[in-house]
Amino acid sequence: MFNTSKYKFSSSEIDFRLPSIMGVVNVTPDSFSDGGKYFSTKSAVDHALKLIDQGAAFIDIGGESTRPGSEPVSVEEEINRTIPVIKEIKKLRKNIIISIDTTKSQVAAKALDSGAEIVNDISGFTFDENMLNVIKEYDPGVVIMHMKGNPKTMQDNPFYEDVIKEIKEFLNNQIKKIELTGLSKIIIDPGIGFGKRIIDNFQIIKHLPEFEQLGYPIMIGVSRKYFLRKTLDLDINNVEIATVIMESIAVMRSARIIRTHNVEYCSQLVKLVNNII
Repeated sequence: MFNTSKYKFSSSEIDFRLPSIMGVVNVTPDSFSDGGKYFSTKSAVDHALKLIDQGAAFIDIGGESTRPGSEPVSVEEEINRTIPVIKEIKKLRKNIIISIDTTKSQVAAKALDSGAEIVNDISGFTFDENMLNVIKEYDPGVVIMHMKGNPKTMQDNPFYEDVIKEIKEFLNNQIKKIELTGLSKIIIDPGIGFGKRIIDNFQIIKHLPEFEQLGYPIMIGVSRKYFLRKTLDLDINNVEIATVIMESIAVMRSARIIRTHNVEYCSQLVKLVNNII
């Protein structure tokens, strides 16, 4: 089980004995699932408020697409996309926990100054060497995710001898580095779809309870992802049922944060599962 079952943020306290929902807001023109729909500050804020009303405890704001093959954007562009959204959400909903989805230390610092309380780094804090200094200064919550390669190259024939062992080793090493900064609000994410084959993604879900050995709450993101669409021969507009089924399995196999685009469905899932676990 986890080192502690509750994390206290400035906005609220989260009890990880039960699952929570992280709603996704992509302030990008090119994300794989909703690119362009929430590219303006107003549309992004309105969408975030809707997700909060539907049951999200966290809102994850991203200003750079991380879909396979995507190109990075500049620090300035990422700041211009995300910071106005964070400020406006915090003005309207002070008790919501905002996560900034970034690998850049300058973006993370600006977001934390603006009211974000979690840094969700898909590189597991490996891309930007200054990121550890930033999180040490601000003491936020952190999401350490595993990814093989980078978004542009991660799906170019990824291969593992033992996918679970390799992911656990990476996460454990990064946990130790972050613990040395004094941070304690750590969340781990095995990185479904980030440098993984279809079989790897299913293996991660199957062996999810093993990640509890690392001592921190597990976040999982399967929402609308390619491995579901490919397995069931579905397009992006028809994968919500498959998403919520896989999210249910993940929760029953020890995931405690579900990062999702469809908070309405996931909220129903959580209410039902809470009567079982």
